[in-house]
Amino acid sequence: MLTELRVRDLAVIADVTLPLAPGLNVLTGETGAGKSMLVDALSLLLGERASSDVVRPGAQKTTIEGAFEFTTTALDRLRPPLTALGVEVEDGRLVLKREVTGEGRSRAWINGSPTTVSVLAQLGALLVDLHGQHETQSLLKPDAQRDILDAYGDADVARVAVRDTHERLRELERRAAELQARREDVQRKADYLRHVVQEIERAAPQAGEDETLATEAKRLAHADELGRLARELWEALDTAALARAAKLLVGLERLDPSAGKWRELLDAAFANVGELAQAARAYAAGIEADPGRLAAVEQRRDVLFRLTQKYGPTLPDVLATRDRSARELDLLDTADLDLRHIAQQRDAAAAEFARACAALSAQRQRAAARLEQAVNALLPALGMPGGRFESSLSLLPSPKGDGAEAVVFAVTLNVGLEGRPLAKVASGGELSRLMLALKVVLAEHDAVSTLVFDEVDQGIGGEVGGRVGEALAGVAGGRSSTRQALVITHLPQIAVFADHHLVVAKGAKGGIATSDVQVVTGDARTRELARMLGDPDMGTALRHAEQLLRTASAKSAARSGTPPRPASRLPGR
Repeated sequence: MLTELRVRDLAVIADVTLPLAPGLNVLTGETGAGKSMLVDALSLLLGERASSDVVRPGAQKTTIEGAFEFTTTALDRLRPPLTALGVEVEDGRLVLKREVTGEGRSRAWINGSPTTVSVLAQLGALLVDLHGQHETQSLLKPDAQRDILDAYGDADVARVAVRDTHERLRELERRAAELQARREDVQRKADYLRHVVQEIERAAPQAGEDETLATEAKRLAHADELGRLARELWEALDTAALARAAKLLVGLERLDPSAGKWRELLDAAFANVGELAQAARAYAAGIEADPGRLAAVEQRRDVLFRLTQKYGPTLPDVLATRDRSARELDLLDTADLDLRHIAQQRDAAAAEFARACAALSAQRQRAAARLEQAVNALLPALGMPGGRFESSLSLLPSPKGDGAEAVVFAVTLNVGLEGRPLAKVASGGELSRLMLALKVVLAEHDAVSTLVFDEVDQGIGGEVGGRVGEALAGVAGGRSSTRQALVITHLPQIAVFADHHLVVAKGAKGGIATSDVQVVTGDARTRELARMLGDPDMGTALRHAEQLLRTASAKSAARSGTPPRPASRLPGR
């Protein structure tokens, strides 16, 4: 959750740090003090488009920083999308920073490393749900509405079944289309493929045959020369010199027996020369000019050359072409059977997909009815007596991987009017309260732990304001919660439910209007609530504020099962 927001040189804000806490954080102050500017700052931090006019007069740039801290459970849930964005959380903490210069240029960082505003925006959608007059983020997106309904209806298993069966069906359709296309392609070139196979099979080439024939052709072409050279080599191998060497060695051995070790070398020389002479004699006898054989060899080489020119460049390539062409022709014989088999599998997968979609649709129908009932029960207490929420399901032309229907949240704001999609509701206050009603109902299913509400009190007051405050406190969950809500309000009936109360005040600093923020507790908080009540009699306003605090404390205690906190009493009261 967001633990700290620091804003420097943004409009009327010089340098303000908001310490935020779990539970309900309420931001109050005089009209024009700059409360909404802090929400604007958070929007900029989370990737909203910026312009140069946000920079405080006299400053070079606006700087906004936000620190988020995560529980182990929250971090485990967020780790996959964070990893997809290339974001690493250090020690359970994430610090975002954005600067906007007077020229309108923008820079951003995550944990000190540069990033893009686009990544900030994607990260912001994971961390903060911001609801204001102009910010209607996640709940307005059709995909998010579908996801919310499925989460409310505990439809995770059914969704996975639809997704998996859809993927299986699509894979079978892809395989069938691919096989059909291949068969048609083979049919178009079947004559050519048969010609390839027949031509290569008639030639019956063997791997390495071209090299063997090249060697034989060369030998046949130079038969006379080879025979002459072999005979001369045989004749040159005269053993007389070796015989004389043997006699000399005998003489050496008589005078020096150590020369006897050369005997073995001389014997080897005798053997090698004899073997070489025999080989040369046999080679010379075997070499014979054969014009007929030479013509046959050259003719065969020519056949192999034409094959390699057409299907090569080597004989192994030619053989591979033959085998590949034969396999493609085999496809004509097997494709019909394979297509029938795939069709059977596809029919079974389609039936399974239809069953999965029907099961998910049934869960969505039940969840939609329950969600409508739960939200509509809250709307009168939130100042919308004529309001009605609807969660409608409309069948798609064909089911998809996320089901057979589109989910649309619609609302009727006044009796007699037609319902309109939530994304088209224009009233900021009514929209915020409708969002609040949804948040109350969906609190345990919502993955985003930080909620921001601006102008949620627009057009309400009195008892309705108190009901809105109770609802906000319920969404926030209290001081020990892993959730938090930040609420901008003018109503003391809402502010009394705060777990953490911050006050924005504006004054002049250096001749420029400047806003500041303080956390108020005890008597200071009671005075702020009295100011908000607007009673000219401060004594009456203080007593009323104390009564509101006692009532809110009792309601909070009843909700959480803990003893109520004693209300502050000012000195002399």
